[in-house]
Amino acid sequence: MKLILLGAPGAGKGTVAKLLTKMDGSVQISTGDILRGAVAAGTELGKQAEAAMKAGDLVSDDLIMGIMEERLQQDDCKAGYLLDGFPRTIPQAEALKVLLDKMGEKLDCAVEIDVPRDVILDRLTTRRTCTQCGEIYNVKSNPPKVEGVCDKCGGPVVQRDDETEEAISNRLNVYNEQTAPLVGFYKNEGLLLSVKATSSDAVIDAIKEKLGQ
Repeated sequence: MKLILLGAPGAGKGTVAKLLTKMDGSVQISTGDILRGAVAAGTELGKQAEAAMKAGDLVSDDLIMGIMEERLQQDDCKAGYLLDGFPRTIPQAEALKVLLDKMGEKLDCAVEIDVPRDVILDRLTTRRTCTQCGEIYNVKSNPPKVEGVCDKCGGPVVQRDDETEEAISNRLNVYNEQTAPLVGFYKNEGLLLSVKATSSDAVIDAIKEKLGQ
């Protein structure tokens, strides 16, 4: 399957993507993970992206499109892909359409995961991430067995700079201003599936029904 997952930060796009990859071997492509890897490696891209990411702002379209064109042509994308956190703007969506046309491919659908703002704020302010392996925890519902230490690799578990309450509020505002219009874009394209749910299973069921699986 070839899907776009839309939704505010914390809506559960990453969790849904991981469940979907188990269904047919599609690969999850998260621009956030790619960018954080570039920051950690100290690459030129990482240096350019780091300031924007810490503030919760969007990275420039040129940088993102360069990453995605390279990524979508890698061999593991042949089985399908789930775009998590991309596109984030109408220009990115238009550029993606041009890129896929050039590659001779088309999307199955764009899935909007619609979650209330208060639920998202609670999820993200209580989320913690391992700085070494990227494992995600929640201090309320899924804390590490030893506070501040990853169960999987023993690395430090911390609150990300972009998951403080101030940064999250900014990210949600940026989403509403720049990314939410994508819902209308993909509705006009006839590709939109909108799911109001806080449960990942409910989202998966809606996608399976849409795709006839």
